Amino acid sequence: MITTTPLQLDLLALCALRTDNRSVDWHLLARTCQSPEALHVLLGGDIPEDSDIASKSVTILRKALPELDDARSRVATELEAASQAGARLVTVLDPEYPANLRLIPNLPPFLFYLGDLDERDARSAAVVGTRNASADGVRRAARMAAGLVENDVVVFSGLANGIDTAAHTATLEAGGRTVAVMGTGIAAKVYPAQNKQLAARILDQGGALLSQFWPTSGPATWTFPRRNVVMSGCTIGSIVIEASSTSGAKMQARLAAEHGKHVFLIRSLATSEPWAAKMVTEGRAVEVVELDDVLSRLGSAARVQQAGQQRLQLALEGL
Repeated sequence: MITTTPLQLDLLALCALRTDNRSVDWHLLARTCQSPEALHVLLGGDIPEDSDIASKSVTILRKALPELDDARSRVATELEAASQAGARLVTVLDPEYPANLRLIPNLPPFLFYLGDLDERDARSAAVVGTRNASADGVRRAARMAAGLVENDVVVFSGLANGIDTAAHTATLEAGGRTVAVMGTGIAAKVYPAQNKQLAARILDQGGALLSQFWPTSGPATWTFPRRNVVMSGCTIGSIVIEASSTSGAKMQARLAAEHGKHVFLIRSLATSEPWAAKMVTEGRAVEVVELDDVLSRLGSAARVQQAGQQRLQLALEGL
């Protein structure tokens, strides 16, 4: 059985609470449950945040709390599925929670993962782009990933077809560490199915698979935008190789800018897509001509870890 603490189980139960087909906002739970004391407050029916979403969620919370035992049963079922898959759990209550991810406001309350979390992941970049990648786009993604590996940068991507697949594959071929942020539950079938072997190879070569969803969750239209939030949050910056105006990678560029992360747009993208050119012109993104345009802005893993620990300390102090 997957190893859990009583505090983790309480947090998961709050996430599983539902009434009238509604639940407490998970991002709110993640922001407000980063200490045992705050978790206890929520279990008592109060939310220590002054916001519109907190005002709406406190009504849901108080109505749903009598069904806490049912929520715990649902959690047990999901934990059993995660255990069968060999997965592990980390929550916002744990110091091992990814340092970069703790710094964004719409962080997930928990992650299930296969493989290992690594402090090196603090110095990381997401390499993303369209599923319908051109041959040039695939080559650019591969070159970027290989260059990042040569400079000890961990490469994140989304395990999708196209640019994501190229980034993961090139990282592995260069002997680097890559982390796939999934749009499905950790115990669900790999999506897309043709990347099942790639997922296995990532684990075999020391990488990791991460999921913010209940372990049995399958793919849905809403899961992939949320996956982009976590991909942006887990990294120092997002490097977009190819993306149309309707691409999820464009969404990730916007999210990264909102998160205060670096947004890197390959020159061919910045000069061909109006949305990308606008981000560069407005100073919300960097046009990438050479690898050093990225590397010079990534900083060190130690500094990111320190920022994450400072954020956790503030939560423990109840601030």
